[in-house]
Parts: sequence; C-alpha cells; structure tokens
Amino acid sequence: MTQLPIKKRLPYLGVLLAFCLILGFVESLIPSFFATPGIKLGLSNLPVVICLYLFSPLEALVLTLTKALLNGLLFGNATMVFYSLAGAFLSVVFMYIFKRLKGIHLPVVSAVGGVMHNIGQLLIAYIFLNSSVLVYYLPLLIVSGLVTGGVLGFIATLILPPIKKYLIGGDKS
Repeated sequence: MTQLPIKKRLPYLGVLLAFCLILGFVESLIPSFFATPGIKLGLSNLPVVICLYLFSPLEALVLTLTKALLNGLLFGNATMVFYSLAGAFLSVVFMYIFKRLKGIHLPVVSAVGGVMHNIGQLLIAYIFLNSSVLVYYLPLLIVSGLVTGGVLGFIATLILPPIKKYLIGGDKS
C-alpha cells in the first residue's frame, strides 16, 4: 500500500474511478458471448484490483461500490445496481482476505474476486426471484469468475509495478 497522504491519493482514486467507468462503457458495447445471464468480462474490476494493491481496503471498497452504482445507472438499470453492489462488496471483501494470506499471488486474489462477484449477484438473483433453480448457474459462474478474474489479475500484475514506481518516485508535488 502506498503511503501517500489522502489529499494526494484522491486524484488517483478519481482516475481509477474514471478508468472503471470507461471500461464499464466499453464492456457495455461488447455483445455477450455467453448464453448464460450474468456472465461478463468484468473489465471495470481491473482498476479495483489495482486500487486494492495500491491503497487501503476501505478505498478499494468505496471505489468498487461507487463503480457499481455509477456503471449500473449509466449503462444498465436500477435492478442491475443491486446485482452490481452485492457482487462488488463480496468481491472486495474476499480479495482483501486472500491478499492478506501468505503466498497468494495477485491473479489468484483477482480470480477469487471474480468468483465472489458472481456469487454475490447470484444471491441477489435468488432474493429477487426466489428460485432454487439458480443454483444450476453456480458451476458456470464459478468457472467464468475464475477465468475472467484470473486474466484481469494477470493484467494487473503486469501494470501494477510501473504504477507503483510512478507513485513512489514520480509524484514530486
């Protein structure tokens, strides 16, 4: 976690939120390749993973909840906001827990986040629809969360070192 004072972290958090919204917009333009509802690439979770490794878990949680709310309102609907908020919350909480475990690498942490995001959305779907048939989606949602989360974690592994280097050495203001 970078030890920047909050007044210097806020602009970076704003940039991460803007990045979330841009990626959310880009993802809204991509047609779904899957026949199963709820399976998406989760591109807008990349800045959240980066935030979790740069700043505090609270800042990552605020970022992901804000992202879920704004992406849902801008590119979805009110119902989508509930799904997104539940997935976002569970995702960050479990990513933080796994990040703190010794020997767990970033792609694994991100994959856990992808799975938990899908499980959070499935729980909300169960509450709204009150149907146990949804449990049949679980294996597919777990696999998709592992794959998409793992790929985003791998990408984060590549771009995080230069970002950290910039934050530590590049901010002279």
